[in-house]
Amino acid sequence: MPPNDAQAAGAPYGTLADGGAVRRYTLEAGRIAVGVLTYGGIIDRIDVPDAAGVRANVVLGYADLAGYARANKPYFGALIGRYANRIAGGRFEVGGRTCAVPVNDGPNSLHGGTRGFDKVLWTVAAAAADRLHLRYVSPDGDQGYPGRLETDVVYALDGEDGLRIEYRATTDAPTVVNLTNHSYFNLGGESSGDVFGHVLEIDASRYTPVDASFIPTGELAPVAGTPFDFRRPHPIGARIRGAHPQLVIGRGYDHNWVLDREAGAPLTHAAAAADPVSGRRLDVFTTEPGIQFYSGNFLDASEVGSGGTIYRQSAGFALETQHFPDAPNRASFPTTSLFPGQIFHSQTVFRFSARAASS
Repeated sequence: MPPNDAQAAGAPYGTLADGGAVRRYTLEAGRIAVGVLTYGGIIDRIDVPDAAGVRANVVLGYADLAGYARANKPYFGALIGRYANRIAGGRFEVGGRTCAVPVNDGPNSLHGGTRGFDKVLWTVAAAAADRLHLRYVSPDGDQGYPGRLETDVVYALDGEDGLRIEYRATTDAPTVVNLTNHSYFNLGGESSGDVFGHVLEIDASRYTPVDASFIPTGELAPVAGTPFDFRRPHPIGARIRGAHPQLVIGRGYDHNWVLDREAGAPLTHAAAAADPVSGRRLDVFTTEPGIQFYSGNFLDASEVGSGGTIYRQSAGFALETQHFPDAPNRASFPTTSLFPGQIFHSQTVFRFSARAASS
């Protein structure tokens, strides 16, 4: 579908402190609409119909650029890189070289460091009514990461109420890469309260337990018999207040699940969430080996959302498709190393649907 002038240019959204002009693009196809900012590649809203056909925004975010540019510590809707999730001590080795990256989450590096991909202005390579292609070139040494990394991310609607996010990256020196999107979902609507009643399913028989600083211990632990077993659908809040040591560490769920899929397998179903009240459902498909389910435990009423309400604990949840946390320091985990001549390629689809609750 060829873009018109408005689609090609987007809409002005504000100016950053360094003078960078941010634009907002609206993608529409089928029954959904998605807003994307060039700052951080942020998804600032996804409008989805409920069982009665009434559309509402189902992602958390701010009302304007000032909110996102101020800090966006929750990473609402943002593209995450160069390395999604945590790296222990902010140190790793790749290509025979020891690298140090910023420590910004206790003793560890989180989501690319103090100025990750969520805090940069992306270039628009192409735009259409249902598709946006963003590009960012991270220079060698950016946040301590080696190699010049050229990254392309495409947001595309498929006309069947699915949002596809496709990532590609290349490097000119050995480096590590782990890219994801950090949208927080509330299928009842952005300002509708907590998500404890949402019913969640994760296609995973194992997860990666963490230590007190959220770094994986290296164990791939079975979910059977634990509150981490979402192989059959369970309400998010059903077991979240339990005394399991991992729930105590995370103040709820903030863990990586090891998806039941073969390495290198094509796009496969990873998770699903449904809101019994609105009837909205989200299915997640990915090529990634893991998914981080975060139940919004650290939302602490310090942020006012786009709908004018305060975000409290579990106002939304994230399903971040990814490689595993601290994989550069764990040879037994799927590798996140990228070398010259290789192409990092990953896909995730968020597919929305709705149906009335059965009587």
